[in-house]
Amino acid sequence: MPLGTLSPMKLDTNQASIREAIDAGLLAGAVTLVWRSGEVLQVNELGHRDVDANLPMQRDTIFRIASMTKPVTVAAAMTLADEGKLALTDPVAKWLPELSDMRVLATPGGPLDKTHPARRPITVDDLMTHRSGLAYFFSVTGPLATAYSRISARQNPDRWLAEVAALPLQHQPGDRMTYSNATDVLGILLERIEGKSLQDVLAERVLGPLNMADTGFFVASRNRGRAATMYKLEDDDTLNHDAMGPPPITPPPFCMGGANLFSTADDYLRFARMLLAGGEVDGVRVLSEESVRLMRTDRLTHDQKQHPFLGMPYWIGRGFGLNLSVVTDPVRSRQLFGPGGVGTFSWPGAYGTWWHADPSEDLIVMYLIQNLPNFGADAAAAVAGNTSLLKLQSTQPKFVRRTYQALDI
Repeated sequence: MPLGTLSPMKLDTNQASIREAIDAGLLAGAVTLVWRSGEVLQVNELGHRDVDANLPMQRDTIFRIASMTKPVTVAAAMTLADEGKLALTDPVAKWLPELSDMRVLATPGGPLDKTHPARRPITVDDLMTHRSGLAYFFSVTGPLATAYSRISARQNPDRWLAEVAALPLQHQPGDRMTYSNATDVLGILLERIEGKSLQDVLAERVLGPLNMADTGFFVASRNRGRAATMYKLEDDDTLNHDAMGPPPITPPPFCMGGANLFSTADDYLRFARMLLAGGEVDGVRVLSEESVRLMRTDRLTHDQKQHPFLGMPYWIGRGFGLNLSVVTDPVRSRQLFGPGGVGTFSWPGAYGTWWHADPSEDLIVMYLIQNLPNFGADAAAAVAGNTSLLKLQSTQPKFVRRTYQALDI
């Protein structure tokens, strides 16, 4: 898609915070994209995708998008809902018997052998909204956190699920939101319904129809040179090169529906445009309008929003749909999270990849970096779309604010 006609000089002011971080040696590079009303107005290619090899960031650079995978997996699940193959109210044990008869911790953070029976089954909706009682090691405390940290993702999905299912739930299904591996579980559910790998399910139902040719759970060997290197900012303000090693060149045994996609700015733009346009883009319908409405509608109760999200007051002026955050009060949301009109939806990735789509302005903004966070005390910052260190936290919000200012919004 070619660049639009807005004066480049006006939008170029949004680069400043990113260039400052790169010049200070805190960030290797970034790709950003601004799309509005059918046009790509700007693409910034800043810094390097690999500093040591002197390879610049480019528009087609491939990024690990971490939790930006989650909405893609949910969208694939909603195509099955459109076909009547599943319903949000269905108990997941229908396909995942491992999750039958679950137990719930008697006390959060307490011993794993002090439990109560779950009052009701986990549903598909619970998985999509992180209200199942499942968790991540960094979203809970005590023995449950330790137990989650010991479960390896480097095994086949059935064995992984058996280990997860052997642990008690953090809380009763439906009671509250705990960020979790529920979308990985949802991916396994899709594999069992369709009888094929999640890579193939996503390719057939979302990635193929949207022509997201560079998106998948692996990077083909011919494209490996386009992949951005993962960096980690150390305590001494130096960048640790290649913090994750090279991407796989074939699909891994466990394609994690919550975490492991690779993608590019233009590929993910097509996905965001599809959701913004009610399920259809460039004449191709992927989802029904009703399924998109469900994804983009806040489903959390007032009481559920009183709980912090990973230690952060995440729900001020915002709610949560089917793995999409949704702006419900732009004035209140803006104070903490920056601009975005009512209905603005998003879900970022922990390695610093971020995007949002603002229906009030027919606008999509994207910011892609590769920076490995600390999944401990700084997990909230990582999930909020920034890297985990304070020096970099303001880079992305400043980029977004300056983008809105340049567009006179």
